[in-house]
Amino acid sequence: MTRLVRAEWTKLFTTRVWIGLLLGACVLAGGFSALFTGLAGVSQNGQPGLPAVGTSDYEQLVFSVGANASVLLLILGIIGMTQEYRHRTATPTFLTTPRRGNVVIGKLLAYALVAVPFALLILAVNVLVVEIYAGARGDAPALNADNLQTLGAAGLVLVVFSVIGVGVGALLRNQVGAIVGSLVYLYVVEPIVSSISAIQPAYKWLPGGAVQAITSDFQAPDLLEPWQGVLLLLGYGLVAALLGTFLAVRRDVV
Repeated sequence: MTRLVRAEWTKLFTTRVWIGLLLGACVLAGGFSALFTGLAGVSQNGQPGLPAVGTSDYEQLVFSVGANASVLLLILGIIGMTQEYRHRTATPTFLTTPRRGNVVIGKLLAYALVAVPFALLILAVNVLVVEIYAGARGDAPALNADNLQTLGAAGLVLVVFSVIGVGVGALLRNQVGAIVGSLVYLYVVEPIVSSISAIQPAYKWLPGGAVQAITSDFQAPDLLEPWQGVLLLLGYGLVAALLGTFLAVRRDVV
C-alpha cells in the first residue's frame, strides 16, 4: 500500500495541475477573507450586513471561508482518479496491481494525505489576510480555542472533499462529466434546495448543509449540530470511497 501511495504522489507531482488548483484555492480563500472583512459591519440598503469586525460571529464566519476552496480539492481528487481512464493508463495500472480495490484505496489515502498540507497552506492564507485586514480596521482576531476550532473544521472539510473527489471519479470515470456534474450539483442543485421552502428541510442532510453545520451557520437554514455535520460529511466521503472501490473492481476497463 505504501508503494501505491508513493506512486500516486509521483503521478500527482510530475504534473502542474496541483499547482494551479492549490494556487486557485489559496486565492479563493484569501479573496473571500478580504471580501468578508471589507463588508463586515456595512449595512446594505438599510438592511444589516455581515457581522462587524471584532464580534464572535464575524470571526466564526471569516475563519470558515477556507472551506469554500473545498471545490478545488474535490476537483483534485476527481482528476487523480479519472486521469487513469482519460489517458488510458488504467489498464497498465490494474495489470501492475491486479487487485483494483488496492489501487483505489491507495488513491484515497494518497489524496487524503496530500490534502492535509494543502489545507494547512490554504488556512494559513486565510488567517494571514484576516489578521492583516481586520487589524487595519482596528481589531485583529485572536487565535483562541474557538477560532482554532473553526479553522480545524474548515481544514477537515477540505480533506474530506478530496476523498469524495476520488470516489466521484471512480464512480463516473469521465473526467469532464465528473467535474461538470459536481459543479452543477454544488452551485445549482444545492442552492435550489436551500431556497425552496417546500424542500428546504432536506438541505441539512446534503454535503453543503453538512459543511455549513461544521463551519458557519450565518444566514443558513435549519442545520444539524456541528458534530452531526462532521459525521454526515465523513459518511459521504466513506460512501463515495466504498462505491467507487466496488465499481472499480466490478466494471471492465474501457
